[in-house]
Amino acid sequence: MSGSSPAARLQQLFEGRRLTPTQRRIAHSMVRRAGDVPFLSSVELAELAGVSQPSVTRFAVALGFDGYPALRRHLREVAPAEPGAAGGDDAYNEYQQAVLGEIANLRHLAELLADPGPVERAGRLLAASRPLPVLGLRAASSQARGFGYFAAKVHPDVRVLDEGGSMLRDRIDAAQRAGATALICFALPRHPKEVVDALAYAQEQGLAVVSVADSAFAPVAKHSDLLIPAAVGTGLAFDTACAPMLLGRVLLEAMCDDLPDAQARLEEFDARAAARGLFVE
Repeated sequence: MSGSSPAARLQQLFEGRRLTPTQRRIAHSMVRRAGDVPFLSSVELAELAGVSQPSVTRFAVALGFDGYPALRRHLREVAPAEPGAAGGDDAYNEYQQAVLGEIANLRHLAELLADPGPVERAGRLLAASRPLPVLGLRAASSQARGFGYFAAKVHPDVRVLDEGGSMLRDRIDAAQRAGATALICFALPRHPKEVVDALAYAQEQGLAVVSVADSAFAPVAKHSDLLIPAAVGTGLAFDTACAPMLLGRVLLEAMCDDLPDAQARLEEFDARAAARGLFVE
């Protein structure tokens, strides 16, 4: 634990806690600003998270502390700022800071993947599902399409669900009737309510839900059998999703490991692509 980042150490404080949506928002904000949080007042943290100051106090009590001052003292012990971190960003412009923020997200993801268990479990669930629904709406639709594009090269039946509306539940029903046992969801901010409702419905139909979300406290957590977090970058006008994209590729790799004919399918595709002159060498 001593070798992990402040964000990783802070995340461990919240894991396994039953938090309200407001408390999840506070926790998410704290993880994003792990280096600063031990030095913020309850009012400053409330402003950062967009909640009331009493909500911050209740959050601290929910974590087992007497109040926010006790929580802050604890944070200074378990999640101190990295040496030399203070003031280091001043030397970079906003574009560089956005890139550095993504690098930090990728490092956090690498630390998370030190325990391969959740990814391996997800790979088994996804490989066994025939068909395999891949859900991602709005900001997450590109993640779902990218995952679905590559998954279709090794999985016999991949169904990308990247459009909402009244047909979404029908498509989940169709997948379930065809034999689907699991669904993978990409859920990124801002989280559409429709995604949360769709996951709740999928679970009602008996599907195991694997989610890739920006935080372990994302709204989809309540309706996910397995959630693996990968933070998004927030340094630009529109969020960046390098870590969720990479996590999607990692899950593809784990799925391939549980598909005995994955390599044969890839080789067959390459042979057909060459015969058709599909790609320019």
